Amino acid sequence: MRPLNRVCVIGAGAWGTALAGVAARAGREVTLYARDAAAAAQISATRDNPRLPGIPLDRNIIVTHDLAAAGSADIVVIAVPAQHSRAAVAALAPHLPRGTPVIASAKGIEHGTRRFMTEVIEEAAPHAVPAILSGPSFADDVAKGLPTAVTLAARDDELAVALVHALGSAAFRPYHTTDVRGVEIGGAAKNVLAIAAGIVVGKQLGASALAALTTRGFSELVRLGCACGGRGETLAGLSGLGDLILTCSSLQSRNFSLGIALGRGEPAPHGKLSEGALTAPALLELAAAHEVEMPVAQAVAAILAGRLTIDGAIDNLLTRPFRGEG
Repeated sequence: MRPLNRVCVIGAGAWGTALAGVAARAGREVTLYARDAAAAAQISATRDNPRLPGIPLDRNIIVTHDLAAAGSADIVVIAVPAQHSRAAVAALAPHLPRGTPVIASAKGIEHGTRRFMTEVIEEAAPHAVPAILSGPSFADDVAKGLPTAVTLAARDDELAVALVHALGSAAFRPYHTTDVRGVEIGGAAKNVLAIAAGIVVGKQLGASALAALTTRGFSELVRLGCACGGRGETLAGLSGLGDLILTCSSLQSRNFSLGIALGRGEPAPHGKLSEGALTAPALLELAAAHEVEMPVAQAVAAILAGRLTIDGAIDNLLTRPFRGEG
């Protein structure tokens, strides 16, 4: 396998900038690509990204607006939202040498196509080799070099191991797996379930209700993950249970914060929609295709679409027939 020394991160938002720092701390040559030329120039000159205020950019990171330069890296990390990933990969594809590993880092399912992020990469850049990075992590923590553990999946185990060694460090610890689908299901489903957890908190339904919601939501995640070919140990690990616990309890999570606002009867927070809100309809379509019941996710999707009130959703969930554990 060829050396993996040069890393390019596509997307100069908070998460992309944090991942560029990860690669720099791992000793790689790092390029950070910003779509906006003025933003690239500003970040390069000031070594500061307004998306991550107060956290200086590593002096060895090159910031560019040149896609051709970005595509010459040994590893490419796609750090844009799930619904923009196809456009980003398609724009990059002509500049990628055959066999370049392209790592998706968004946690979602594409609207309309029900494609996971590695499938999007396969379709937009067929000559690339897709991989996925997911797990319990926030950009601010990662950028500061605080201890973080994640999962990195590729179909080829040798490549997964090589990518882990290329990006891992004492503070950022990726665990490798070949269970690509399990990692993707864990990341996508937990975003929707985090909205439900936020609603419970915003509605002040109590800690017992939050614990029940989280565990029942995790059962839904596992059912769908296994139906889609994921493995139980992956879904119970960092990219499934670990990520779910983190995002169901932290105000840093846009999905959790959205749920809190909804539970309080407030309008959704200003800014971009959370990944969970965008993923919910596609997640339910996927569940229906595999004949998997996901009542919590279904309630979230109905609330977001205005088809059901929060009180109505709670009544529906609490009056479901009693059933066995699992």
